[in-house]
Amino acid sequence: MFDVFGSVKGLLKIDAVCIDNNVFRLHYKATVIVLVAFSLLVTSRQYIGDPIDCIVDEIPPDVMDTFCWISATYTVPNRLTGRVGVDIVQPGVASHVDGKDEVKYHKYYQWVCFALFFQAMLFYVPRYLWKTWEGGRIKMLVLDLNCPIVNEECKQDRKSLLVDYFTTNLHMQNFYAFRFFICEVLNFINVVGQIFFMDYFLDGEFSTYGSDVFTFTELEPEQREDPMARVFPKVTKCTFHKYGPSGTVQRFDGLCVLPVNIVNEKIYVFLWFWFVILSILSGISLIYRLFVIVGPKLRLYLLRARCRIAPQKQIEVIANKCEIGDWFILYQLGKNIDPLIFKEVIADIYKKMEGKESSTMTA
Repeated sequence: MFDVFGSVKGLLKIDAVCIDNNVFRLHYKATVIVLVAFSLLVTSRQYIGDPIDCIVDEIPPDVMDTFCWISATYTVPNRLTGRVGVDIVQPGVASHVDGKDEVKYHKYYQWVCFALFFQAMLFYVPRYLWKTWEGGRIKMLVLDLNCPIVNEECKQDRKSLLVDYFTTNLHMQNFYAFRFFICEVLNFINVVGQIFFMDYFLDGEFSTYGSDVFTFTELEPEQREDPMARVFPKVTKCTFHKYGPSGTVQRFDGLCVLPVNIVNEKIYVFLWFWFVILSILSGISLIYRLFVIVGPKLRLYLLRARCRIAPQKQIEVIANKCEIGDWFILYQLGKNIDPLIFKEVIADIYKKMEGKESSTMTA
């Protein structure tokens, strides 16, 4: 079992150079790891273990198990409540009248492992786009300046290259920054869209699934309807037809135990809370990003917080002359460069900007 999760370890690698933020990483690292791990767990239960066991007379068990797994099983929704062993056999499992009692077929548990893996790929798409658009720019500019112990001559050369790049491309970085902001919007659209996707996948049950489970324990045992038993029943019914000795069609009703749903129900409870929290954090992140775009004073404050040891005057001069793209590049560099070296970079950029301004005034 532990070997199954070996392929997930690669996603845990810490990047040497950070080109995004914490909320972004929750999407393409934490969520992808969770979804892939759940997909592998369900796959191991579904295709390596025994996902279904059916009980029926006169039909070989292997035949019944295979038939019920591929054709789907069903429950009776109006028989979900009652005393188990007295009124009903199990929640949703009881005698019913054809054409009168509603019958709900459950097929989605066959596709859970594929759906989870597909969702994991969707969560990685914005990260893939940003890595493609970013093109290693921050890594190229940082070089080895994220290490506090650097050869002095090497450090001066690399600082000079960084400062020259920044001042030469001043006011030309907006498109770079807005592509990152687009990926943040895509993250939000993706997580909200996946909530609707899972609601459709589970026949409209996912939107309130977590809240229903949360309130389930507060009700009286005789009155409460287990939402996990409704969405992922552990005992279901299955009907098998075959020809009898005289050629008449015979009907056999079987009871099927679905141990795989014990895993599925817990997975989707966790995913409900995770996706709701992630969508809220992503929404807050977008509001914060909007304030950053329209608020020069906020950008100045954030740049000061990123480099506390640099003189405030230098940061104010640089921030006032930077557009959103220039500020974004500088802020990203501040996250990756050693604070003492970043202070020197700020000072060099300030001197170069002041030198350009004085030479322009002289001319």
